[in-house]
Amino acid sequence: MAAPLQPHEAVTGRHAEPSAQRGGPVPRRPRPRALPRFPNSATGGRVAWTVPAVLGVMGGILLGLGIPWGGLALLAGLLLAWSDARPLLVAATLLGGAAGFGSARLQAAQPDPMTPWIGAQVTLTGNWDGQFLTLHDPRARLAVAPKPGIPAGRVTLSGRLVRPDGRRIPGGFDQAAWLRSQGGLWLPTPTAVLVAARVRSSTPENGLRGWFRRGLVTGLGMREAALMQAIELGDRNEIGQQNFAEGYGVRDAFNRAGLAHLMALSGQNVALITGVLIWLLTRAGVPTLWRYLTPALLLVPYSVQLVGFSPSITRAVIMGMAVMTGLAVGRGKPDPLGITAFAALACLLPFPMWLLDVGFQLSFLAVLALLLSGKVAELLPQRWPMWVRLALVATVLAELGTLPVIASTFGQIPLVGLPANLLAGAVMVVLVPLGFLAGLLGPGAILVNWLVSVFANILLLIAETFGRAPVLSWGTVSAAGYVAYALAAGAGVLWLRGRIRLPAALGTVLACILLTALPPRLNPPRELVFLDVGQGDATLIRLPGFTALIDAGGSVNSDYDVGTRTVLPALRALGVRKLDLVVATHADTDHIEGISGVLRGMPVGELWLGHLKTDDPVLTAVLWTARERGVPVREVRRGDQLKVSGLTLNVLWPPGNVWSTEDNDNSVSMTLEMPTAGGKLWRTAILGDLADPAEALIGLGNLNLLKAAHHGSRFSSGAEILAQTHPADVLVSVGAHNTYGHPHPTVLARIDAVGAKVWRTDQAGTVRWPLP
Repeated sequence: MAAPLQPHEAVTGRHAEPSAQRGGPVPRRPRPRALPRFPNSATGGRVAWTVPAVLGVMGGILLGLGIPWGGLALLAGLLLAWSDARPLLVAATLLGGAAGFGSARLQAAQPDPMTPWIGAQVTLTGNWDGQFLTLHDPRARLAVAPKPGIPAGRVTLSGRLVRPDGRRIPGGFDQAAWLRSQGGLWLPTPTAVLVAARVRSSTPENGLRGWFRRGLVTGLGMREAALMQAIELGDRNEIGQQNFAEGYGVRDAFNRAGLAHLMALSGQNVALITGVLIWLLTRAGVPTLWRYLTPALLLVPYSVQLVGFSPSITRAVIMGMAVMTGLAVGRGKPDPLGITAFAALACLLPFPMWLLDVGFQLSFLAVLALLLSGKVAELLPQRWPMWVRLALVATVLAELGTLPVIASTFGQIPLVGLPANLLAGAVMVVLVPLGFLAGLLGPGAILVNWLVSVFANILLLIAETFGRAPVLSWGTVSAAGYVAYALAAGAGVLWLRGRIRLPAALGTVLACILLTALPPRLNPPRELVFLDVGQGDATLIRLPGFTALIDAGGSVNSDYDVGTRTVLPALRALGVRKLDLVVATHADTDHIEGISGVLRGMPVGELWLGHLKTDDPVLTAVLWTARERGVPVREVRRGDQLKVSGLTLNVLWPPGNVWSTEDNDNSVSMTLEMPTAGGKLWRTAILGDLADPAEALIGLGNLNLLKAAHHGSRFSSGAEILAQTHPADVLVSVGAHNTYGHPHPTVLARIDAVGAKVWRTDQAGTVRWPLP
């Protein structure tokens, strides 16, 4: 019987040494000196050093910004280092925390060169890249509103410099926070906005980027050209202005179909472009070293000179360079988790505010989820081809990994993301390399752009078709929601790795769902929400079993869709999935234009209006949309009443027997009454733009809260109505920096004279008022 194999003697087969196959002693060979490696959890311990280090950096950044949650990230890094039993990992975590803290504080301490000109009318000359205006003296970057409809290049703009706004409405855009995240230690942080911007002169950009952009648009229609600039350069400025139909924007369709990531430069672009280049170099017989090293080196000018810095593309470039360098020197692929953490380190140290950027969060969450692709693919039927299993798994994992950020940021979850991404992914395999070739050809791209047009239109058709599918509306995700999601995701990962059984994982997921779903149902909201829609009106009534919207804002002399881009996101962020009633008080753009977008984007039970005008284009558009969506329309008059969920809604105006030539005088005006615990009535009034003296003739009675008519115009909220109603509080819905002088000083003086407190949306943003 043969003797058992001893350690180091079990090497057999074609590649074994002859002496080993004969059973003789195996000669010892000198071990080659190890080359430097990228982070690899398979060497030196179970955890790559970059993982606890990046947790330390994240914790340090948050603590540097004054966010206590950073302590948990730092603690997680220390626990991970301790569990791996390597003291050097503890040092890496602490060093990372110190580096992150210092980086965040250093960026925050950067001087603002635009401070002396805030509030002033200025004329500035700089480089416009489609997103920011970059100045060279002083060295600064600025946001511009509205964005100029001109190609990127050298421009001269005039306007007024103001500080950016924070989030003034639920689900709204926090411009100030977003701008802070766009800077870094070596890239100026935009700190001001040039508003009411007007173009004085412009010269299209030159150089590589200008040449590339000309190639992307040569011979293409406006929609296709806008799409290619978004896909290849990450410039979504023009695609945001394109529509498939009235009220159905191209970007909205991509969002609803779950395809928004296709217009954000990411690892897909890097993988497709470098993959084609590696294939060409392989076919040409280029040696292995340069076959992989050439694409790795070309990624530097690609990111620096062509597409610029953004979280997703920077992450993809760093990881792509690491992988291809490893292949070039024969070290194989690095540990996926370790290299992902390494990329996060390389991103966050020079750009600490990227940690709070949605693009950074989506990019890294998607990559972390994709690390599980192999494990999940093994669960699918083995008879399916591996590429089919990986395609299915990758799409689902990416959607699950980014679920809470998508739901909280966009207020909706696509339901058709899987089929839409499978079809769109096949198109992108051809479109991205073909578009990149078109860019390199510059004006000569006319030779290939006929084919680019075909695939671009196929992609647009996919987005348009799947974008019409229903979506799942979602409210803002709270801190508890993120914790519940993390617990559920952690349970799923532990099950995949065989650490816990399936019943335990499913039980954890169900418990997290119940704990987050039950509280809003056990304690439903009871409130009035005065949405900050700028110079306009939009008031939401929220009660158990009843939700109503009175007006939805509008934008005078502008194509900005307040209903779709401001009111709908706010409703979704508040968890509103349907409206039982929408009221259009009168045919003024700043009150009812946004109703069309609301009707298109959310189920509505009934539409009320007062004066049914037939010659007003804005009201006609609202009525046409209501008819298209099957929403019943009702004309209301004085004496109409609605009782629901403890609320009594009384219509006090218009009488309906005579109409004024002034729309304001025909405003639907109403009172809302709710019983309190003490048996009294809590009362408020919403008057539209009703003017004095009509407002004093409709018989309001005592009020707890008065919503001032006509945004605080001097022609409303007269002394008589204030004396009649004795309000304790007055709400004024008014736009910041408006040119109408609202609210008028005379009105504010009258309100002060009766001892009422004033609440203004231009100062406080959205005002949420609890109901008894």
